Amino acid sequence: MREEYDVIVGGGGHAGVEAAWIAAKRKKTVLLVTQNVDNIAQMSCNPSIGGLAKSHLVKEIDILGGIMGVAADKTAIQFKTLNASKGPAVWALRVQSDKRKYSSYIRQELESNEYIDIVQDEIIDLKIKSNRYYSSELELNGFIKSKALILCSGTFLGGTIHIGTKQITSGRLGEGASNKLKDKLTQYGFERNRLKTGTPPRVTSQSINFEGMEIHGSDEHITPFSFRHKGSFLDLVPCYMAHTNPETHDLIRDNLSKTALFSGQIKGTGPRYCPSIEDKISRFSDKISHRLFLEPEGLETNEYYINGFSTSLPLEIQKEALKKVKGFENVHFVRPAYAIEYDCFPAYQIKTTLETRSIEGLYFAGQINGTSGYEEAGAQGLVAGLNATIKIDGGEPFVPKRSEAYIGVLIDDLITKDIREPYRMFTSLAEYRLELRHDNADSRLLKYSKKYNLLTPKEITFLENRLKKIDSLVNYFKEYKIKLAELNEFLKSIDEPISGEGMKLVQLLKRANISIDKILDSGLIEQKNEYTFYEYKQAEILVKYEGYIKRQKDMIDRFNKNEKIKLSEELNYSDFAGLKKEAVEKLNKVKPVSVGQAGRIAGISPADISVILVNLKKMDII
Repeated sequence: MREEYDVIVGGGGHAGVEAAWIAAKRKKTVLLVTQNVDNIAQMSCNPSIGGLAKSHLVKEIDILGGIMGVAADKTAIQFKTLNASKGPAVWALRVQSDKRKYSSYIRQELESNEYIDIVQDEIIDLKIKSNRYYSSELELNGFIKSKALILCSGTFLGGTIHIGTKQITSGRLGEGASNKLKDKLTQYGFERNRLKTGTPPRVTSQSINFEGMEIHGSDEHITPFSFRHKGSFLDLVPCYMAHTNPETHDLIRDNLSKTALFSGQIKGTGPRYCPSIEDKISRFSDKISHRLFLEPEGLETNEYYINGFSTSLPLEIQKEALKKVKGFENVHFVRPAYAIEYDCFPAYQIKTTLETRSIEGLYFAGQINGTSGYEEAGAQGLVAGLNATIKIDGGEPFVPKRSEAYIGVLIDDLITKDIREPYRMFTSLAEYRLELRHDNADSRLLKYSKKYNLLTPKEITFLENRLKKIDSLVNYFKEYKIKLAELNEFLKSIDEPISGEGMKLVQLLKRANISIDKILDSGLIEQKNEYTFYEYKQAEILVKYEGYIKRQKDMIDRFNKNEKIKLSEELNYSDFAGLKKEAVEKLNKVKPVSVGQAGRIAGISPADISVILVNLKKMDII
């Protein structure tokens, strides 16, 4: 170990991994401190990456030089495109990963990086002088100096596991909680909240009867997360679907008082959109069945993850309830389901760079900021790691706007919204989601990769050439004229009304039931070898949704006007004449960086923004 590092990262989960990885890419020395080196990048809950809205974050991480998308592709045992029947704004990718291989792959990449040292230890205190962080105290290794500290503590701060009435002080089953650090952060003045999440049981494949269950396999045409890849690397396997029944529900309902959730034992707020089975049965009492997804944990294990059966029931009731589901009559539990409570720190205490407001050089990323999910954690880890290195170099911070990245939406929401439950990303949270598609992350964020040297010259050249080829295809679609006879022959072949005249290819593509897939498959136009199918699909989206995209860009231009009016963190809104008390309190608490962000703070009205603008003019700030 070195005597001093540029960056220390506390926690080896998904946030910590991205923070360490991106800092090392910036040629900064990194010490990654984790309680158990065997659990780096552990998939503590479901063995998958991506999903609705989450895949947008993974794609953005990939373009910005992160490792999550690469690891997901390398270790995927199933690829699925979600919402394919809907518009491109809500398309999403999801991969089922081999959880052991995912963790192992990332650990190997970190270990082989010359800028990264890994140590199995725990941060128990910080040393601060004049509100500036300068060293970390480790339980075993003592004090280590660094220019920045990024805390990615996951569920370990004050972690308590609940299985019925049984309580275990733990950050994850089998690993201890970080209570010393939690108490120190409280002493340093950080306000904390209590949140709750949970995980389902893991059972053996030999004890499941899969006969009659619905099978869910991989897509025929695989779409990887990383732009570097073209297909799969491992054998692909299916998932299965089962259903609970009234007998299951009755048993759980009869034992609600024994759950940690309904007995009042759990005080923290859980995720509304990922409820436990007892919560679903209570909230949706009219439903006689809930879906369970059986997801394999890997190619070299017989464990299955029972997605949809998260619970805090006593273990014996968990077993009895699941055995009432068809196919699980003889089920064997390897690991129990459990709920876990943990401490987080409300995100108004951090800046948009993820540096804390009160302690310079200290950054928070991941569940410590009140989020839920690997993808949300990874995105924050990347932002914190990048900004820590930029600050060391004295550069301009990386703060993506919510109009140009889901990462921007995530961070802006955390800081400005009054979040009372674990934050989960949804496409509905983005105002400009047609512009923030998961498939165009390169066109939105490549400028940052170039600015901060996050990709190799070869990778940047590849992406720039791909964007040029997409533009070339758009022009080709607009110029190519289809003769009437060929056009009608094609339309008849797909049962579409014939035309009275020939038309440009772009006009044909704008029809609702016409896709570039059908056109290429029919031979109406020849697929050129210099273009990939991905590039054809991108060009199709740009021409098919041209009008919608233009309107959204106009909206973004209007949005950016207030974003350009910057606000100093030194402003005291108590000095603003005409501003109501509630607005003053919230503005002084959040310290928005722009008028636009001020308007998104919960409880700030358009009238408040008008008052702010009037005061800014009087102060000659605008």
